[in-house]
Order: sequence, then structure tokens, then C-alpha cells
Amino acid sequence: MTEITSTLIYTGIGLGVFIVTLIVMEVATKFSISKKIAHEGNIALAIVIASIIASLGMIISSAIR
Repeated sequence: MTEITSTLIYTGIGLGVFIVTLIVMEVATKFSISKKIAHEGNIALAIVIASIIASLGMIISSAIR
């Protein structure tokens, strides 16, 4: 039971870090990230966001172990 609890805690922390990262990126750039990806089809920006998601996933995975 404690393993499930710690996994849920790390997942919550990871999601929080991810949301904060997206907000910081949105504020730091001069343009809207979601508008660039969804409406203008900026593939390069989508790849950058995907790499951030993957790296945060790896960090969370290693923290759980």
C-alpha cells in the first residue's frame, strides 16, 4: 500500500512540475505556445514540448525507483 501511495505522490509532484514548466514557458515566450501548435501547426515547437514531457517522465520514473 505504501508503494501505491508514494507512486501517487510522485505522480502528483510530476504533474505539478509539468504544469509549472508549461506556464513558465508560456510567460517567457512572446507568443502563445498552444496557438502556435494547434492553429499554426508548428511541428518544431511540438517536438520541443514533447521532449520536455519525455524528460519529466524520465525524472519522475527515476525518482519513484
